[in-house]
Amino acid sequence: MSRLGSLGARLYRGEVGYDFIGKRKIWYGISILITITAIVGLAVSGLNMGIEFKGGAVFTTPKTSVSVAEAEDFATEASGHQAIVQKLGNGSLRIQISEVDTAKSDQIKAQLSKDLDVPTEKIAADLVGPSWGEQIANKAWTGLGIFMVLVVIYLAIAFEWRMAIAALVALIHDITITVGVYSLVGFEVTPGTVIGLLTILGYSLYDTVVVFDSLRESTHGVTKQTRWTYSEIANRSINGTLVRSINTTVVALLPVAALLFIGGGVLGAGMLNDISLSLFVGLAAGAYSSIFIATPLVADLKERDPQMKALKKRVLAKRAAAAAKGESAEDEPSNDDLLENAAPAAAVVGQRQQPRRGQGRTPGKR
Repeated sequence: MSRLGSLGARLYRGEVGYDFIGKRKIWYGISILITITAIVGLAVSGLNMGIEFKGGAVFTTPKTSVSVAEAEDFATEASGHQAIVQKLGNGSLRIQISEVDTAKSDQIKAQLSKDLDVPTEKIAADLVGPSWGEQIANKAWTGLGIFMVLVVIYLAIAFEWRMAIAALVALIHDITITVGVYSLVGFEVTPGTVIGLLTILGYSLYDTVVVFDSLRESTHGVTKQTRWTYSEIANRSINGTLVRSINTTVVALLPVAALLFIGGGVLGAGMLNDISLSLFVGLAAGAYSSIFIATPLVADLKERDPQMKALKKRVLAKRAAAAAKGESAEDEPSNDDLLENAAPAAAVVGQRQQPRRGQGRTPGKR
């Protein structure tokens, strides 16, 4: 067995572990700091909206020896607006200029023909109206709202309302961080970015549901025992699914990192950055929030329940009595111990009962 697999088995059995719940205030503080930074960056710098949202013109030239920097200077001077230039694989240039109408587009095209020394008829010009991007944005917000409502309803039915609230907070946390990163680094927001933002919600929710499912199973009938509090069992659930969450996140991040750093950075395919950055940041934030935010928040909400308060009081009283007698503290539970104490009847489910004497014989035979 590999080291990671061995560590996962030891985490699951409770032989090793990290106190995620006990240190939850640290994770809350880190998340609040990151979120505030993202909101400040968004308020100060705003988002660099793409041409699809602001409207403008896209000029595609034939193959030319003019560099990207020179083309940016020419386009900016010709239009009076900041231009974005990308070198395409065949040596041609893609020049993107925002807030340009049809009349001005013809003037810019003629000027670019002179500056770049290419025939005017070989420069393709495409105009994009801002209404198209506005429709995409409105539909994206509508889809996001519907998704959030359905997630809360599903989790409230499948699990409980506390988990639904925690999952919703984690999703908002992930979206805020991702949008804030776009604001801070200045990457262009395009329809691909919107698609990436909607995609990461599924990944984030998947990690959260995996941890919640383990938590629900481990805490079934938790009030029937007096060895462990709800928070301690919740911490055990996080450790039990930790390696699985790490494996899932790493496998998902590897191809996205290739798109972002190799495709967008090394090869210069800037359009890949639109979707790959949102996926990369969102996947990482989703893995973090499912472990460090969602489950600790459920434990906080659950510990406010009168039954859980009474349970914690009984557990602490029992430990204090044991300590006064000089008895050693009990080990942290394994998953099997939790299920056995939570539902003793489950220990016999599926077991084969031995036939009593005289049973199981064929009639008429001795």
